[in-house]
Amino acid sequence: MDLINSSWFQPPTLLLTGIPGLEAVHIWISIPLCVMNLIALLGNCTILFVIKTTPSLHEPLYIFLSMLATTDVGLSLSTLPTVLSVFLLNHREIEFHSCLTQMFFIHTFSSMESAILLAMAFDRFVAIHNPLHYTVVLTSPRIVGMGIAAMVRDVVLMAPLPILLKRLSFCK
Repeated sequence: MDLINSSWFQPPTLLLTGIPGLEAVHIWISIPLCVMNLIALLGNCTILFVIKTTPSLHEPLYIFLSMLATTDVGLSLSTLPTVLSVFLLNHREIEFHSCLTQMFFIHTFSSMESAILLAMAFDRFVAIHNPLHYTVVLTSPRIVGMGIAAMVRDVVLMAPLPILLKRLSFCK
């Protein structure tokens, strides 16, 4: 009988719980979370600023480090508003499409971090294994290509997930 009934239910909002059982202390939990996120944002922005303003740091290792800091900033900014709204403002609802968008960005940035760490490992391998050919192997266009390849790969891998999740029916 379920095959005949093809009605889908997409909730307009989803409920966020925070930490169940600790609702009374959510405000106190939000303080260290906020401080840690602000420190992470400040540290990564400092890394980006120092690498951008210091010409001697325009080398492959530091370019990869700036890519990693950028993805970390993106990951922090994609989670921070929702976490703070739950813990500080006790706002427990998120719009369905906003949840899917946030899920896409969280998983994309997380996957991008691992790809950049792999590129950094390759950079160190080339520097240790074949130091005389280091500047020939890791040129600026190749480094940019690695960063773009990581970004495109992760966006292409994660784009179908919200689309497929949108097709599922959810409990009322």
